[in-house]
Amino acid sequence: MENKTEVSEFIFLGLTNVRGLQCYLFALFLLLYMASVLGNGAVVAVVLAEPRLHTPMYFFLGNLSSLNIFYSTVTVPKMLAGFLSGRQTISFTSCLAQLHFFHFLGSSEAMLLAVMAYDRYVAICNPLRYTLVMSPQVCLLLAAATWATGFLYALMHTVMTSQLHFCGPNRIHHFFCDIKPLLSLACSSTRLNLSLLHIVTGIIGMSLFIITLLSYLYIISFLFLKVLSWESRRRAFSTCTSHLTVIALYYGTVMFAYMGPSSGSSKGEEMIITLVYSVMTPALNPFIYTLRNSEVKYATRKFVTRKLFPERN
Repeated sequence: MENKTEVSEFIFLGLTNVRGLQCYLFALFLLLYMASVLGNGAVVAVVLAEPRLHTPMYFFLGNLSSLNIFYSTVTVPKMLAGFLSGRQTISFTSCLAQLHFFHFLGSSEAMLLAVMAYDRYVAICNPLRYTLVMSPQVCLLLAAATWATGFLYALMHTVMTSQLHFCGPNRIHHFFCDIKPLLSLACSSTRLNLSLLHIVTGIIGMSLFIITLLSYLYIISFLFLKVLSWESRRRAFSTCTSHLTVIALYYGTVMFAYMGPSSGSSKGEEMIITLVYSVMTPALNPFIYTLRNSEVKYATRKFVTRKLFPERN
C-alpha cells in the first residue's frame, strides 16, 4: 500500500477551547466514562456469575455491555487527556486505528441490538421452541457474526480512508477521528468514500431496522391476538421495554449522523449527536437494563451480597 500522506498528525478542535469550561467537561465526561466502565463491567460480572442469567437474552446483554466498555474507551480517554493538556493531537496511524475501532464496535452494537430483537421474538412468539432455536451454538454463531461483520465493515472504511491524500490543513472539527470530519480534510476526491459510507451504512442500517421492526410487529400482534391475559402481556412486553429504549437512543442518533447529508448540520450539532450514542448511551445502558429488569436487579443484589458478606452464604 503506497503511503501518499503528507500530514503526519491531526489536531482535534474538540468541544470547546475555553479553558474554564474544559475543566467542567473533564469532570462530566470522566463521571460518564466511569459509569460506563463500572456499570457495564458489573453487568458482565453478574451475567457470568449468576447461573439463572445463563440464557440467550443475558448472553447477548453481556456482549452488549462488553461492546459498550470498549466503545466508550475508544474516544473518551483521549478526549479527557486533551482537556487536561489543553491540546489534542493524534498521529495519522493512531487516527486510522481510532476510526477503525470506533466503527467496528459501533456497527457491531447496532447488529447485536437487531439480534436481541430477534431473540425476544423467538422467546415470546415461539416459547416451546426457544431453547432449540436459540441454542448455545446458535447464540455463539450470532454473536461471532455480529463482531466479524462489524470488523469487516470498519476495515472497509479504514482501508479506503488510508488511500486518500492529506496535504493539509490538519485540524479536525471533532473530538475524535470520525469519517466525515476526516474526509473533509482530504486533498483527493472522497466521492467513492462518501458513496460507500452512505450506501453500505444505509443498506446495513435499513436491514437491521427491518429485522427489528418485523420482530416487534410479530411480538405485538402475537400478544394482542394470541395472549388473552393482560398480566401475561405486561410480563412478556416488560422484557422488551429496556431493549426498545436503547434502540431508540442508538439507532436514531446513528442514522441521523451517518445517513444524512454531509453539510446538512453544524459541526456542533454533529458532535452533540455523536456524544449521545458514543458516550451517554453506553453509560445509560446498564441503568436502563437493571432498573427495568427484576431478574437483573435480583441477581445483582445477590452477587453484591455474596461478595461483600461471604459469611452469609
